[in-house]
Amino acid sequence: MAFAKSVWRLLRGIKDALVLLFMLLFFMALYAVMMSRPSPAQVREGALLMELNGYVVEERTAIDPISALISGQAPISEYDVQDLVHALDSAVDDQRIGAVVLDLSGFLGGGQAHLQDIGAALDRVRAADKPVLTFAVAYADDGMMLASHASEVWLDPLGGAIIAGPGGERLYYAGLLERLNINARVYRVGTYKSAVEPYLASEMSEAARQNYTALYGALWEEWQANVRKARPDTDIAAVTGDPVAWVKAASGDLATAAKQAGLVDTLGSYVDFGDRVAEIVGEDPYDDYPGSYAYTELDPWLADNPPSTNGSAIGVITIAGEIVDGDAGPGTAGGDRIGELLDNALDDDLAGLIVRVDSPGGSVFASEVIREAIERHSEAGIPVAVSMANVAASGGYWVSTPADRIFAEPETITGSIGIFAVIPTFEDLAEEYGVNSDGVRTTPLSGQPDLIGGFTPEVDAILQSTIADGYSDFIKRVSDSRKLSPEQVDRIAQGRVWDGGTARQIGLVDQYGGLDTAAEWVAQKAGITDHDWHLTFLGSSEATYDTLLRSLVMPEAVKVPAQDVFALVSHRQSAAVSRLEHDAQRLLSIRGMQAYCLECPSPTQRYDDTAGLGLVQQFMALLD
Repeated sequence: MAFAKSVWRLLRGIKDALVLLFMLLFFMALYAVMMSRPSPAQVREGALLMELNGYVVEERTAIDPISALISGQAPISEYDVQDLVHALDSAVDDQRIGAVVLDLSGFLGGGQAHLQDIGAALDRVRAADKPVLTFAVAYADDGMMLASHASEVWLDPLGGAIIAGPGGERLYYAGLLERLNINARVYRVGTYKSAVEPYLASEMSEAARQNYTALYGALWEEWQANVRKARPDTDIAAVTGDPVAWVKAASGDLATAAKQAGLVDTLGSYVDFGDRVAEIVGEDPYDDYPGSYAYTELDPWLADNPPSTNGSAIGVITIAGEIVDGDAGPGTAGGDRIGELLDNALDDDLAGLIVRVDSPGGSVFASEVIREAIERHSEAGIPVAVSMANVAASGGYWVSTPADRIFAEPETITGSIGIFAVIPTFEDLAEEYGVNSDGVRTTPLSGQPDLIGGFTPEVDAILQSTIADGYSDFIKRVSDSRKLSPEQVDRIAQGRVWDGGTARQIGLVDQYGGLDTAAEWVAQKAGITDHDWHLTFLGSSEATYDTLLRSLVMPEAVKVPAQDVFALVSHRQSAAVSRLEHDAQRLLSIRGMQAYCLECPSPTQRYDDTAGLGLVQQFMALLD
């Protein structure tokens, strides 16, 4: 009996200890959640500091909690473009903010349309007689586009600025696949549908070259026009026409060369820069560290300035990243997830709907799921507009077809109306190693599709017919939406990619403008006057664990350091391996019909995270 009592006391002690442990963990987690949320109490007089240590995106990617906790780190920081524009507009009339500071030392880039929106917001800050100052160790194209809108552009004397322009090279695998005896069976419609070319050829086709020469040329002209308007004295011709002569004229000093060309105003360290900001907004009363100044960070500022909820609600559904089947996202456009968000919003009494697209496309089936869900809103009698951001191509255009009106920027990449599928088979590889297939068929389709033994001609014909039918469906949706004949659509389709300016001329886009312009049009069509409306972003609330993980596993201010030529080689090698992995995954993974623009930049396909800085170091090494 005494033994039983001892065991009971032991079990009860273990139970009490576990209860105490779980209570302790609960309160620790509760405290962590509370501390992870930015507080309006952190707002103070001084500068609005925006440290852009990552990418500007249309929609932040959700963190995978398991991956984040195992690795101990979260993905590279992402900044929602709407948050940045709202933060800047909120600072225009707020007396607590005396200046805006952009620290671009760790800036990794963003889409051209996004940068244009942020630049316009910076112009509004300057129009309110509030200076905008930027600092970086090195400026590349994207950082320079933002910095051109600043009152003062600072550069570290050991840094530099290089303008490369859009374009570049990609990998082609036809020779490799031939050596490996892998047969990439491609089914496509569209002369310009170059998404599958890397698996078919060893170089870019002439049709694709002509298409992308025109596209990149238009984007480059828009970039130059934007920078010249914001910074008229910049000598872009000298910087890009003969960059070697430009740098040699400054004895190989990229920082001096940047200043001589008018890319930057002042050369100085971050401490010098901070002292200059302190002259404008005052010193930091809580910090006497060299170069300190009074400031408010982005997250507390956004917490203190939530978007308005007055008036009628206009819904915004965001389609960002590759369009895929299932519930993926945010940051990736899962067809089922977006369709469910749209259907749930049918009961929300929305005055109108804006479809915000920043996607190179993807799954045809998922695109159709989204398109049908958007169409249900149109059938409910509310105005529907599409607002295209950086990219709205292939499936990104497919989902745009139910709109009453399509808005895009001149820098938007759109079109790419075409369909493809690629399936690898291994009959030649199997034969090389002495593996043969044989058997009995009752029909031409018995045992098909056979990835090892190969496809029969009947299977090939059926798959190609399916792709052709999918292309016809795409053409019909565009024809009905744009009030063009199928023949007219086919002439501007064939997988060809267009810049926003040309897309407007040929009828794929109705009007220039961003999200605000689309919202004003929807409000007018809904009969709303006196700006008595607000935007509500469907499914935009972040999960609590996402906010907590970002706080716990991400450093506060991760900055991309200056790097030598050896670091450049290492990062370029990593980027090449990542590209190989992505292309191999696209070839070998199970996918249905694809309406996807492979050459279009996408938030889900990040380039080398130090590519802009690496180019600077490369020029330094070559001219040393």
